[in-house]
Amino acid sequence: MKIRLLLSVVAITCVLSIQAQDSAKEKSLEIYGFAMTDFGYNFDQINPAWFDALRVTRLPVSKNQFGTDGNAYFSVRQTRFGVKGYIPTPLGEMTAVFDFDLFGVGVDEGQTTMRVRNAYGEVGRILVGQANTPFMDGDVFPNTMEYWGPTGMVFFRNVQIRYAAIRGENELFIALERPGASADAGSYRDREELDSVSPHLPLPDLSAHFKKSGDWGHVQLAGMLRYIGYQDLNVSGTHDISGYVIGWGLHFSTVLNLTKMDVFRGSFVYGEGVENYMNDAPFDVGVVSNPGNARAPVKGKALPVTGIVAFLDHNWTSKLSTSIGYSSCHISNTDLSAGTSYKDGQYAIVNLVTTPFKNFLAAAELEYGSRANFDGSYTAHDVKLQFSFKYNFSQIFYRDKKTGNNF
Repeated sequence: MKIRLLLSVVAITCVLSIQAQDSAKEKSLEIYGFAMTDFGYNFDQINPAWFDALRVTRLPVSKNQFGTDGNAYFSVRQTRFGVKGYIPTPLGEMTAVFDFDLFGVGVDEGQTTMRVRNAYGEVGRILVGQANTPFMDGDVFPNTMEYWGPTGMVFFRNVQIRYAAIRGENELFIALERPGASADAGSYRDREELDSVSPHLPLPDLSAHFKKSGDWGHVQLAGMLRYIGYQDLNVSGTHDISGYVIGWGLHFSTVLNLTKMDVFRGSFVYGEGVENYMNDAPFDVGVVSNPGNARAPVKGKALPVTGIVAFLDHNWTSKLSTSIGYSSCHISNTDLSAGTSYKDGQYAIVNLVTTPFKNFLAAAELEYGSRANFDGSYTAHDVKLQFSFKYNFSQIFYRDKKTGNNF
């Protein structure tokens, strides 16, 4: 099924290229990606489905929850494949993008299976499809090999309609995005009243960012506003826990070219109910007591979240570099949160990366992560040593209408 989907997308992209408006400009199709192998040793333990990543939310909530410490691992799940079609139109160049890696999530968690990353089309100032949310700053992601990335980073690809009000050196993006939320029922998770509660999301999320750039790097300020509703579907009439919360967030990020050999990447985010836009955070909504209301003994609360990222990428030579840095994510849980709910996560990495020749990379990386329970009962620590090998490929095929030549 997934292979058929891939072939269909490639075919559609090619057909669009052929059927585009008449133009003397060239049409092109780019095929790109890389094959990547990771192997290493996990000195501690993590959920087995995440053996080759460092998601601190997947660390144990109690001692030996996932067996004993010390496991070797091998993986090719970072391997990526993609296509881009560039097509001239009366409204400007149209770009169609589809790419995926092999890092299974959701129902495919822990498997080596296709995971769609980007799937969008863009003409002029309008983008429609799945792409990076304007709430994030993808340039903050450091030059590290670990797949999942800094826990305190805003990182989410979402289905959206995006308008680029300003483009170029400075940019202003505004988007309506697919709504979605997760909920932590906490100590009330087994109560009958909550069994019939489901999400109610009648409005899209609203996001925007403004970025100012120069030879020195860039700074970006982004915002998020969202309506998170929850509806009680119980028909008995004995209770009604329907309601809503407002989620919001502010995100400041920067990339600074400190010297010709050093780049700083950092960000700070604070918000309530925006956890699913974070790279690695738990629930958006928790519950609090609602005294004196027998029909609604609890109500929802958008959980505050704070995220920090600070990394330095240093080039020793043109072929040897190091990335070192730290990230954290803190959740302000409600008093009714389960004792084992996620409260704090920390993430740190240092590596040595070499690119001895074009399109090839090799790296050694030391990784650390920790996760603390809300009630302070347990803090998990994880240390991993990872070695990575990456082989890039890219090929562009195009046709010039003036000559009719294919390249």
